[in-house]
Amino acid sequence: MSDWSISRRRHPVRGHVRTHNRAALALAAALVAAWAFVAGAPTARAAGGVPTPDHTIVVVFENHAYSQVIGSSNAPYINSLKTGGANLGQFYAETHPSQPNYLAMFSGSTQGITDDSCYSPGFSSAPNLASELIAVGATWASYNESLPAQGSTVCSSGQYARKHNPWFAFSNVPTSTAKTFAQFPTNYTTLPKVSFVVPNLCNDMHDCSVHTGDTWLQNNLGAYATWAKTHNSLLVVTFDEDNRLSGNRIATVLYGQQVVAGGSSSTTYNHYNLLRTIEDMYGTSHAGQAGSATDITGIWVP
Repeated sequence: MSDWSISRRRHPVRGHVRTHNRAALALAAALVAAWAFVAGAPTARAAGGVPTPDHTIVVVFENHAYSQVIGSSNAPYINSLKTGGANLGQFYAETHPSQPNYLAMFSGSTQGITDDSCYSPGFSSAPNLASELIAVGATWASYNESLPAQGSTVCSSGQYARKHNPWFAFSNVPTSTAKTFAQFPTNYTTLPKVSFVVPNLCNDMHDCSVHTGDTWLQNNLGAYATWAKTHNSLLVVTFDEDNRLSGNRIATVLYGQQVVAGGSSSTTYNHYNLLRTIEDMYGTSHAGQAGSATDITGIWVP
C-alpha cells in the first residue's frame, strides 16, 4: 500500500476540515461586510487615507477672524458643528483682499489677481477643482445666492458679487454649472459629488453680522448637515480671509459621517491643503500649489 493511501486512511477528513474552514472564513467575512453596510460603518478610503464622501459641500463665509467665530456666542450653530465634527485650529488664508483667496481655494493659485476688481470671465484655462472633477467623470456645481440667473457672468447684482465666485475665471468650467441658490436640491442624493455654496454679501457676513451668517447656515444647510452624518457625506465651513486682525487665521470646521466628533487639529493648514484633500478624496490631479500641499489628516474616523 502506498504512503499516500496510508495518509488518506489516517486523515480521512482532513480535506473536509480545510473545506469547512474556508467556508467558515468566507461566511465570517460576509457577515462583517453586511454589518458594516447595515451599521453605516465608513470604509472607503482614498489617497493619503482621506475618506471618499458620497457628497461634499464647501460653504465659504467672509472677512472674520477665527476668534470672532469659534467660541463666539454669535455663532452657536457653527460651534455646534465644531462640537459634533472637527475644528482646524490653525487654518490660514493666503492673502488680502477677498478675491485672490477664492481663486486660491479653487485652483491652487491666485492666478495673478491681487484685488477685487471684476476680471473678464474665462480669462484662465489653468487646472482647477471643477475641471479636475469633470476630467475624472465626477459631478460638480456651485450654488450662488442672489446670482441673477444660472450661468450669469454679471459682476454684481443687488447683494450678489462675482468676486466671491472663482469658477467664472476659468474657460474650462462650464458656466452652466454655476447655479442659483434657489436650485439647491432638497433631495440631497441628487447633489453633485462636490459643490461650493456661496451666500450673498449679507449672509456671508461681509455686510451683515456673524450671527446673521450663522443663522443662514443653520436654516439653509442644517438639514444637509444632519443628513450627511448618516449618509457618508461631508460639510466644510470655511472663510475667505480674516479682517486683518489675526494674521489671516480663519475658522474652518468639517462635519459628516467620516469626521471624528469633537476632533481637532493644531497642524497649520491653508486653502491649498483643503483643495488637496478634496482632490485626493475623488482621485483627481492636483492644481497649482495643491500639488505640494499635504492632506488634512487626524480628524477622520478610522
